[in-house]
Amino acid sequence: MHSSGAGVDGARGVLAVDSTAPGAAPRGLDAFRRGWETQIGDDVFQLPAFSADTIGDFRVKGNVAKVHGAAIADLHAASATRTADAPGGDQDLVAMYIVQRGAWTLGGPPGRGEQTVPAGQFLVRHVGRLTAFETTAHLTAKFLVLPPGELKPLLGNRVITGPADSAEIRLLTALTDMIHATVADLGPAGVEATHGALIELAKAVAKGRFDDVEPRLAPALTQAAKDLADRRLADPELSPAMLARELNVSVRTLHRAFAAVGEQVATYIRHRRLQEARLALAAPSGRLSISELAAHWQFADSSHFTRTFKKHYGQTPTEYARSTGAASLPPNRHLPGHGSAESA
Repeated sequence: MHSSGAGVDGARGVLAVDSTAPGAAPRGLDAFRRGWETQIGDDVFQLPAFSADTIGDFRVKGNVAKVHGAAIADLHAASATRTADAPGGDQDLVAMYIVQRGAWTLGGPPGRGEQTVPAGQFLVRHVGRLTAFETTAHLTAKFLVLPPGELKPLLGNRVITGPADSAEIRLLTALTDMIHATVADLGPAGVEATHGALIELAKAVAKGRFDDVEPRLAPALTQAAKDLADRRLADPELSPAMLARELNVSVRTLHRAFAAVGEQVATYIRHRRLQEARLALAAPSGRLSISELAAHWQFADSSHFTRTFKKHYGQTPTEYARSTGAASLPPNRHLPGHGSAESA
């Protein structure tokens, strides 16, 4: 475990933990608790007491970032975890759980039963008192602790659940990934702006919509669109319109967000497809022909692919493949609707 990046005013902190290595588990929870108390603080979230089984086998890897009164934890738990039956302790915070794999079961307040957040779902609620919870082994999840000020009035006693691939959660996930990557280097103004964007997106989750003209959200919207595009690069439907539809914004809003960070949506898609094609050309075996690459990465035909590749990299695909020392390209195999000639 290591920690770094605590701001002089306590506004930020960084904690990394890895107790998955052989022999690390018996001390893993103690190290995690010490790091949390030092870098994140019990004023943000008081860690509960855990069961004896959890204490003896705490195999968790992850990162935690603190931004003012908020904390964001990315957790990968190889072992199951369970709190003590009555963790106790008063709290006043909003908790959000975004589960990618496994399940997180939460105890409810008196008179309300347990709630399980399965893979592919999120849950957000106001917490007034520590309650019991347990997680399955092989859990991958984000856990967010948020100050109640602007969020508690929106939530009241409601528990909000939904799919983890909703537009609001996609934006929130993109923002939290950026926070993990940059928080240790942020100055006071950056911490303040980041905290504001985080609260705005948490409010959007609570309301089921977000303010698409809020300038602080442009970086998160841009990153969410890039993440989605990266997963759909070979999809013939990939376009600014498709990304905007998936993220529940107008095409104009999406273009405006990219412009705010000095980029264009279509240019990003084209460059990422060229990057993937270049990687394929350098592969030592099983490489596709020029026609097959053009078809796979959604270029109009092999001539268009070749011209675009040469304009971007200064070489044709064949010249690049030869320069890498890889074996010769396989013969072009004609695909329906695609050409086969490579032009210089």
